[in-house]
Amino acid sequence: MTLTEEPSVEPRQLSLGTAAARQLATTTKSEPQMRGITPRWLLSQLPWTETKGGAFRVNRRLTYTVGDGRVSFVSTGATVRVIPAELGELALLRGFEDDELLATLADRFEQREIAIGEAVVTRGGPVDQVVLLAHGKVSKLGAGEYGDDSVLGTLSDGDHFGGEALAGTTGTWTFTAKALTRCTVLVLPSDALGRMNESADPMREHVQAILADPKKAQNKNGEASIELAAGHDGEPELPGTFVDYEGSPREYELSVAQTILRTHTRVTDLNNNPMNQLQQQLRLTIHALRERQEYELVNNLEFGLLHNADLKQRIPTRSGPPTPDDLDELVSRRRKTRFFLAHPAAIAAFGRECNKRGLYPGDAVVDGHRVTAWRGVPILPSDKIPVSESGQSSILAMRTGMDDNGVVGLHQTGLPDEVEPSLNVRFMGINDQAVTSYLVSAYYSAAVLVPDALGVLEDVETGR
Repeated sequence: MTLTEEPSVEPRQLSLGTAAARQLATTTKSEPQMRGITPRWLLSQLPWTETKGGAFRVNRRLTYTVGDGRVSFVSTGATVRVIPAELGELALLRGFEDDELLATLADRFEQREIAIGEAVVTRGGPVDQVVLLAHGKVSKLGAGEYGDDSVLGTLSDGDHFGGEALAGTTGTWTFTAKALTRCTVLVLPSDALGRMNESADPMREHVQAILADPKKAQNKNGEASIELAAGHDGEPELPGTFVDYEGSPREYELSVAQTILRTHTRVTDLNNNPMNQLQQQLRLTIHALRERQEYELVNNLEFGLLHNADLKQRIPTRSGPPTPDDLDELVSRRRKTRFFLAHPAAIAAFGRECNKRGLYPGDAVVDGHRVTAWRGVPILPSDKIPVSESGQSSILAMRTGMDDNGVVGLHQTGLPDEVEPSLNVRFMGINDQAVTSYLVSAYYSAAVLVPDALGVLEDVETGR
């Protein structure tokens, strides 16, 4: 210190400090917070159907489903081969069980690589080959009214066309199949078809039996036809008919999510003010169970919506990101679409595509919340829809409710010790360490009443 500097003097405290005052104050506390709580739109928007006995049977009209599935393949290095049994997904081979002949037929498929923009088949050409799409994406182009091309749909991995060539009948392609990406296809050419028709008597007989089966009369939805007469006059003989039902309808059993909540009696005896400790523990545990319930409703292999969409209701994106065209096609496949369900990243990708076209997607109010909408249909976010490491996801569209033959949630109310619909808390006792145990259980499932109630837009790229 120099002679000219004044000594530093700390200011004298004139009042009680806040740190000391807190010793006598009551702290204001929040309830325990949890980052894992989401809006859970699927749980709130699904109509829930009471399921007594823990099982729900979906009765439908008898449906003749022939060859609606996708074909699977195996690869060794760059060589791709169709799994012989998967050839049963072709319409005319459904139900054929001669594994040896199927293996022989599978060996006759030739692998071809198709470049972007190259035509796999051309409209007007003869249907003389069976084509299996092992990898890639193909656009089906039809003839527009004014001579231009019209997009009939998009095919992706596992799709196939030309199966009618197995019958040996002559016909022409009604569309052009053009590769949107590099594609790997397996082709059964005409000479291989000819050898099959000459040597494979059981397979040829099976094909002819399917073509000649009179019981296969069906409507455009694959259901057994109801014979009717209309537009007649006089007294013609009217057709007789009846409505047939599926002989083995699907049954959905209620699934369960459970956990055991443990609390020490000393805590609930002495530390229950100002908040009830058991009540807060239960509140957060129930939130976790409900989050898992929504995850299972989307992803469960048995009843999850992603895995229970009909193959005809699964469509790939046209170019990768979700475009307005993709959502239009998804909506067009069902009546009264109630809402879309998509990962927030997929919703953001859709918004970017709208911005590129100078479009505004619009909005809708759902339960007092404003959300993005397209064509008036709300797009609800859900982080339960997975996004792959490569950034691909899916978008679901669904019609809901029993009255509309839609998607319904299944639960059972009136359970013992029920605290929420279809969720109960059962006291399990106190052990020798004075720890109280409670069994917390949530019962649920979901059912798709008719196939077109649920659709999935697949291969949605969220990163472009």
